[in-house]
Order: sequence, then C-alpha cells, then structure tokens
Amino acid sequence: MEQLSWLQAIVLGISQGLTEFLPVSSTAHTLIIARLLHWPDPGAAFTAVTQVGTELAVVIYFRAEITAIISTWGRSLLNRELRSDPNARMGWYVILGTLPIAVLGIAFKDAIETTARNLWVVAFALIFMGLILGAADKFAKHVFNEANLNLRRGLLFGVGQSLALIPGVSRSGATITFGLAMGFKREVAARYSFLLAIPAVFASAALEANKISADTYVNWPATLFATVVAFIVGYLVIAALMRYLSTRTFAPFVIYRVVLGGLLLALLASGTISAT
Repeated sequence: MEQLSWLQAIVLGISQGLTEFLPVSSTAHTLIIARLLHWPDPGAAFTAVTQVGTELAVVIYFRAEITAIISTWGRSLLNRELRSDPNARMGWYVILGTLPIAVLGIAFKDAIETTARNLWVVAFALIFMGLILGAADKFAKHVFNEANLNLRRGLLFGVGQSLALIPGVSRSGATITFGLAMGFKREVAARYSFLLAIPAVFASAALEANKISADTYVNWPATLFATVVAFIVGYLVIAALMRYLSTRTFAPFVIYRVVLGGLLLALLASGTISAT
C-alpha cells in the first residue's frame, strides 16, 4: 500500500482543522474526501493522532480557563473549602463526562474501526443528527450557563459525546445537541464540548500511537505535518465559531449536514463512490 503523501497530509489536515469543531463531523469529511479522491482510508489511528493538533488548539485558546480548572481541582483534593469553587466542580464534570466515551470506546473498539466507517452509516448519521441538532437549536430555552452544570448534566453531556464514536455524528455536534436540549446557551454548550473532548482525544491518541507506527499507509513525518496544519486551522475555526455563536444559530450547519448526507446517499446509490 502506498504511503500518505504530503499533498494528502495537507488536504486531510485542513479538513480536520476545519471540521473538528464545527458540528459537521471531521471523520465523515476525512472518509468522504479519501473515497472521492481514491485515496486509502487514513484509518482511525491517523484520525486520532491528527485530532491532537485540534485539541492543542483548544488547550491554547482556552488556556486561562484550563489552567484555573486544573489548578483549583488539584488543590481542592486537599482543601475542602475549594471543593465548592466553580473551577473545581468543572474539573469533576469533565472527568465524569469523559467516562461514557471511554467505556463505549473500549467496548466497541473493533466495530468503530471497521464496520462503522461505512459511508452508508456516515450518510444517515449526517442527516439524522443534523435534524436532531436543528430541532434542539430551534426549540431549546438557551438560558443555562456554566453555573447550571451539575453531575447529572455533566454526565448527559458525556453521553452525547460518546455518540461521536459513530462516524458522521460529530463530537461537537452531538455534545452541543445534548447541551441545547438541556437548555444551555449555544456558546456555553460549545465551550464545554471543547473542554470535554480534551481528555478523550489525548487518551485516544495515546492508545492508537503504537498502531499508527505499524500502519504501512501512514508515515510519521507527513502525519505530524497534517497535525500541525490541523492545529493552525482549528485554532482559527474555534475563534470564529465562538464569535458566531454569540449571536447566530446552528441553522447553516444543519442545512449543510442534510445536503451533504443527501448527496452522499445519491453518490452511493449510483455507484459513483464506494461505501467501504
């Protein structure tokens, strides 16, 4: 099998950076681009490593919040008075919210890396979750902020994130959808979804690192370059999205998902593109 080329690294890195934080599924775009251009499936291991780039963008963009959360949470383990601090509580919410995707990711690891990467699955996931996001965005109250987070809501956010194990669902899209359905403001749901993804993505990359080194398609120099590209593009997307959500809705993303899913179904039905 041919190795990942520098052109493929650039294209897939840009795709990862553009779509990781938008509720449109970065994995779906990676798979669609690869099939349309007749490239090999980069695989779950490649995706996990390049996601490190986008998560580093989250860490840097939200560095003040993350530093406060980690510092306060750590000190609260020994200092009872700090346990009621919002940052200490946020640390526990992120930990709790990570549990569902960790458990399900391990339980369904084989299916996630094989069967679930079928483009029929991707197409239906794009459309179905797009419509659910649209309904949640339209009918939600949009009144809750970080102060309204609690253990139950943090866990529900985590359940939403775990749906992203299905390609085409979108990690940010599913997590934000659950947040909207619970009544959180758009920008609050988005910000928490970004924070919640950090431990899951870094853990996934660590687990896949050994596998990617044995993959004959992927080579480390091109993969690391794709990761850097994803980081740069991802940082710009986060900044733009947070500004956008302060005044706008998710309607354009819903329309995009449904249209993309419909086009993908047409391409699959006509035999223009293969499902696997």
